[in-house]
Amino acid sequence: MERVLISINGIVQGVGFRPFIHRTVKECGLCGFIKNTSSGVELELEGEREALEVFVRDLPEKAPKLAVIESISARYTQELVGYYGFEIRSSKTEAKRNTLLSPDVCICPDCLRELFDPRDRRYRYPFINCTNCGPRFTIIKDIPYDRAKTSMSAFPMCPDCDSEYHDIGDRRYHAQPDCCPDCGPHCFFLSADGSPVEGDAIETARKRIKNGGIIAVKGLGGMHLACLPEKAAELRSRKHRDEKPFALMCRDVEAAKELCLVSPEEEEILEGYRRPIVLLGKREKRADAVSENGFVGIMLPYTPLHYLLFGDDIKALIMTSANLSDTPIMFDNAEALEKLRGIADGYLLHNRDIQTRCDDSLCWVLGGKEYFARRSRGYVPFPVLVDRECDNILACGAEQKASFSLSRENQVFTSQHIGDLKNMETFENYSDQISHFERLFDINPKAVACDMHPDYLSTMYASERAGRDNVPLIPVQHHHAHMASCMADNGLKSKVIGLIWDGTGYGTDGTTWGGECLIGDYASFERFGSIRPIPLIGGDKVTRETARVAYALMKESGCNAEADPQLDYMLANSLNCPVSSGMGRLFDGAAAMLGIKTLCTYEGQGAVLLEAAACECEGEYPIVLEGTPLRFDWREMICAMKRDIDGGVPAGEIAGRFLNTLIQMAVRMCIAARESSGVEDIVLSGGTFQNMFIMERLPQRLEEQGFRVYRHRRVSTNDEGLSLGQLMIAQAALNKE
Repeated sequence: MERVLISINGIVQGVGFRPFIHRTVKECGLCGFIKNTSSGVELELEGEREALEVFVRDLPEKAPKLAVIESISARYTQELVGYYGFEIRSSKTEAKRNTLLSPDVCICPDCLRELFDPRDRRYRYPFINCTNCGPRFTIIKDIPYDRAKTSMSAFPMCPDCDSEYHDIGDRRYHAQPDCCPDCGPHCFFLSADGSPVEGDAIETARKRIKNGGIIAVKGLGGMHLACLPEKAAELRSRKHRDEKPFALMCRDVEAAKELCLVSPEEEEILEGYRRPIVLLGKREKRADAVSENGFVGIMLPYTPLHYLLFGDDIKALIMTSANLSDTPIMFDNAEALEKLRGIADGYLLHNRDIQTRCDDSLCWVLGGKEYFARRSRGYVPFPVLVDRECDNILACGAEQKASFSLSRENQVFTSQHIGDLKNMETFENYSDQISHFERLFDINPKAVACDMHPDYLSTMYASERAGRDNVPLIPVQHHHAHMASCMADNGLKSKVIGLIWDGTGYGTDGTTWGGECLIGDYASFERFGSIRPIPLIGGDKVTRETARVAYALMKESGCNAEADPQLDYMLANSLNCPVSSGMGRLFDGAAAMLGIKTLCTYEGQGAVLLEAAACECEGEYPIVLEGTPLRFDWREMICAMKRDIDGGVPAGEIAGRFLNTLIQMAVRMCIAARESSGVEDIVLSGGTFQNMFIMERLPQRLEEQGFRVYRHRRVSTNDEGLSLGQLMIAQAALNKE
């Protein structure tokens, strides 16, 4: 007989890990105890040495599907305590916290079956959950993950639930959010003026939605506005969201397939326990009131409340975040009643508090895996594991699609979607979430990284934090951070060629960059290639009035264009005409030239619609690469496009050749970079690589030339993912000191 002391780190709280251990120990005939700690879980077991070793060896393979074991340490001793049986002891709080927390998880098949079983005591109860499903991250106040430190602390368990909670044979054994209609949260329905409505809240909401109403629905991480797809125009009018696509929630995969093309890989991710919004290709390539481009964001129900809302007679609902323009998703009942007045026809709410806002995740499926536009619910707060030990560092991200990252050992905790840092509401949420993550994961930053742009709110926050805490402030060039992010996402250590295409980023020379080919690593980079700078007539106005970009492109290229004296004067005198090598601006200008979009109402709209319009076609426009850094001179391409436009060539064909040209230009630039450096690994990062026309072709073309090509896998390719790169660059800088 021997005793073993086992310490386990990872996602081992809130996933049924202790009940699993209890059952496994009983099967193995061992004795001892387990307890949650702020560092994970601890066990002490007594039994025969061989049985103990088998138990430790088999743990990772047999663990619950939601558990993620990062490390196991086992120390054997012949000093016995004389344990009898097995017990789950009270949690222990330590000075150092190393635990990982589970994301929110969609309703499991067992709970879904009980939800619609009239014989079950939780029949049609919208908060049904067990150790395999339900809320986690959005209800946690602090760790260890016990009921007392969650929103469920307000709901003492009834005798029946308490009995399940302590029954080793029950699926709800030690399930912290366990509850039922007698003791748990409940839903209620309020009319548009906030007055209560008698009767079944969910049935009331269903009836009003079917009658054409727009209803605010409180979910896991915030409020949605829900209505039938045919009410899209009315919702746009009320929400002042003229053209940006809405997401749909479909009752099941079969309903999704009626609207979209769904591959087996997309179906698997749609139905998986994380339940992101998946961007799926439309069955018919046409604009509609829900989405004006070639994709529709589709998700499946992920809470019991959602399943009850659909019933048997609703196939699809618009399910969009309930927020005012550029502000965070609403998550508080009183806030929704105040700010959604005039937008919502009613409110389906509940009395379980949301501790942390968390939007739905959004992705494409590329190569059978998620390719994120937004990494949030279902994935956060699980860390990105990196290939080196990191100090405690805070990386503050950029301005658009803001995120932050915090590191501890080889774990980087990247935040959920925050939004654009353009107002105080979003900034306050951003700073609150940094404090929340620091507390949850016991991280006290020893350095702060930020974007080089001096006017970003994230940069200002970083500067204030570094000064207040008396720690180093490490500014990081925007595109270098993108490159480093994709390196870290793929575990790359050596130099890479970074093809970084986005709309804007502050360059080391004080100008705006965006269509860059870099060569480097975490420690340094050189700007090997770029595109000819584009005059931005009117400065920031061009992001909305993209016809200004088209005019500048044609004038700079010597093309015939209808004269605009005011714009000509500004160009000739460089009056409010900063220049930018942003690839996003080139897309904007091309879309405006083709008449696809000249006045944008949301970021990247021109590029999105140009991709949707592009036809599969052969050939490309002239490609001119010259100078140091090696620059793509787009003027001959623009002239050729203008000749096609004047010649009546369909816009879809011109758009297709435009994209073909950029793909071939990228290949040639990377070949030149390899000849200069000998580097054969390429990373692709930046918002432009959300273009699936490019992503389905460019990697293959590069691989045909002998390159090893890497794209993002675990964080977003847009600015939301670059805080990971900032952090890795900051670590490299600290290592040099």
